[in-house]
Amino acid sequence: MRAMAYETYGGSEVLFETRLPVPKVGPGEVLVRVKCASVNPVDWKIMAGGLDGLMDVVYPVVPGWDVAGTVEIVGIDVPEFTAGDEVVAYARKDCVHGGTFAEFVTVPVRALAPKPISLSWQEAAGLPLAGLTAYQLLTRLDTGKDDTVLIHGAAGGVGTLGVQIARALGARVIGTASPRNHDRLRELGCEPVEYGEGLADRVRELAPEGVTVVADFVGGVLDTTLAVLAEGGRHASIADHTVLGADGQWMWVRPVGSDLAELGGLADSGKLTVTVAKTFPLAELPAAFDLSRAGHAAGKIVMEL
Repeated sequence: MRAMAYETYGGSEVLFETRLPVPKVGPGEVLVRVKCASVNPVDWKIMAGGLDGLMDVVYPVVPGWDVAGTVEIVGIDVPEFTAGDEVVAYARKDCVHGGTFAEFVTVPVRALAPKPISLSWQEAAGLPLAGLTAYQLLTRLDTGKDDTVLIHGAAGGVGTLGVQIARALGARVIGTASPRNHDRLRELGCEPVEYGEGLADRVRELAPEGVTVVADFVGGVLDTTLAVLAEGGRHASIADHTVLGADGQWMWVRPVGSDLAELGGLADSGKLTVTVAKTFPLAELPAAFDLSRAGHAAGKIVMEL
């Protein structure tokens, strides 16, 4: 099969196109024929060695954790899916090795969900990691209709999905973003505030009694979080472990197919959309990584096969 891979840590220059054997399909797994796979910052951070102390690496590494495609083969004891089913997954493995930037990828059935009917292949590929990150953080904080939620980084890939998910859960949402993104956030049902000096005061103007939930998707904002959090409020971060010392939760997304199916239901009911900024063919994955690293893409970056 065609795949993009690397054999040493580094920047986009270490990526190369290659041919690899189609992965074996173990019990409780399916083989997915990849239609699209989206780029996430964690992909190039891992490639640069950023998680070397956390996860084992088996070279050559095919990067990529997000996938949308069709089931090619089902392994032993997989009654949930059959060949030809359209699926999506956050296909993280226990070690860094066989990822989604290839023609085929194996996925544990626990990570799989049906592809949302309302989303294109490109949009569906952009949903799993970012959507699950936002969904799992907000639901872990028991976000509901009585909450006012502050989202740090509301205009980012995780943040825009977080805004929509929080709204679908019934909450009022305030989100930090640069002014150029405020109109887009308003369209999603968010009350935008500019980040930077005086942020806590601007949030307090909108929520004088404080916010009950804070979702930190950027890091480095704990002081602001604590300044605006109402008594008894809950907060969590995906980017700042110091929240643990302030009665907050530090979390990382888990590959849970049932959670992903819930997100698919939100998409099919019109409550969740995924914005695609740009698509690339497989061979241009280095350019896609460079675009992601630059941090200016207004939506998901997707690789098409």
